[in-house]
Amino acid sequence: MEHTSPERAATAPLGPPPPFDPELTTALAAIHELLPPGGSGADPGATPPEDVPGLAPVTNEALERDGAFRVEERSVPGPVGAPDVSLLICRPVAAATEVPALYHIHGGGMTVGDNRTGVPEMLDLAQELGLSVVSVEYRLAPGTQHTGPVEDCYAGLLWTAEHAAELGIDPGRVIVVGGSAGGGLAAAVALLARDRGGPALFGQLLMCPMLDDRNDTPSALQMTGVGVWDRAANEAGWTALLGAARGTDGVSPYAAPARATDLSGLPAAFIDVGAVETFRDEGVDYAARIWRAGGQAELHVWPGAFHGFADMAPRAGVSRDARAARLRWLRRLLAH
Repeated sequence: MEHTSPERAATAPLGPPPPFDPELTTALAAIHELLPPGGSGADPGATPPEDVPGLAPVTNEALERDGAFRVEERSVPGPVGAPDVSLLICRPVAAATEVPALYHIHGGGMTVGDNRTGVPEMLDLAQELGLSVVSVEYRLAPGTQHTGPVEDCYAGLLWTAEHAAELGIDPGRVIVVGGSAGGGLAAAVALLARDRGGPALFGQLLMCPMLDDRNDTPSALQMTGVGVWDRAANEAGWTALLGAARGTDGVSPYAAPARATDLSGLPAAFIDVGAVETFRDEGVDYAARIWRAGGQAELHVWPGAFHGFADMAPRAGVSRDARAARLRWLRRLLAH
């Protein structure tokens, strides 16, 4: 049974979604030919993943960036009693000492993607700042439901921290990063690391993160049949992960980090969302609750932006601004 608490219900009339950025409106028309609104994602197999922006296959040659990175894939121990986890490891060839690392968790609505999804964008940041990238492959829903995906991600983090010297990584400067479903899993991994006394993460970079299975915020309601990853798609993604438990009181914060009642003691966070996307209000609320708990968070709400805009429409001005803000935050974080 789905439950919406009275304090979460909208108390004022809900208007239409804010207008889309003019540059993004053009991109959205092309995106809707592949991912139509009003249920986009409700059938994850309806559109071949390779046809979805950001999910096209990426070769080792492309990841090597003309010799700038050494690329390898390793199979490492997964959670107890579960299969091994595959890590894609991209190390800067020119690094003479241990370097910080981005521990990357891919997006895809919990149902599609692999450890190469989104890595080119991570390498843009890594090449600018001299970082390594470790990208984890986790079992996908609905074939594997919670706790499988987040435990896979945590197992990969543990192995990375334990083998940091071998990988040329500074174990004290590992930043967990993810977009969309990967952003939600990244936030959950940060909670697990805190609660289990695991690796001390240096930061968490959460891009348009998927945090709340309840799907009942004003922005979720506004995005019914609108934009990219609308309310129907969000319901489908969370149901794939949680089954009948979605929206009920028993959902774990390690599945849906918005459920966490204590956000103290977490690494510094960067959170960004579009103003015209389902995840807007849950991202804003997550940042506000980190502040209220005494933590550090930088929040950006990009005007006129739909979900995943920076990757799906990279040439738009607001997309360039978003990528620049992520880079600036990482640069400041790593300067300390």
